[in-house]
Amino acid sequence: MRKGVLDILKGKFLVSGDAPKNWLFIVFVSFLATIMIASAHSADGKVHKVAALNEEVRELRSEFVDVRSDVQRLKLESNIVEVAENLGLYPSETPPKKIRVKSEK
Repeated sequence: MRKGVLDILKGKFLVSGDAPKNWLFIVFVSFLATIMIASAHSADGKVHKVAALNEEVRELRSEFVDVRSDVQRLKLESNIVEVAENLGLYPSETPPKKIRVKSEK
């Protein structure tokens, strides 16, 4: 057991008679490790991108609520009358009348 551990630490398994098999395994494990690291980096990047997009959605939702409240305030009759008066238009003194159209059959 002690001799086997010393052989591994000294690297004798890399220069022994069946070394090509060992080298192929080492290359294969290195390749898999590289793929695993690249996959982890890709996943981290996607997590950061999702977090940034969620933050942007929150900001846009807040902006939407602000703009909607501004539009509702602008649609009030008092604001419309004020803007119309600035343009020289005034509300009618007489109320509107309904026009009824009778269809001929």
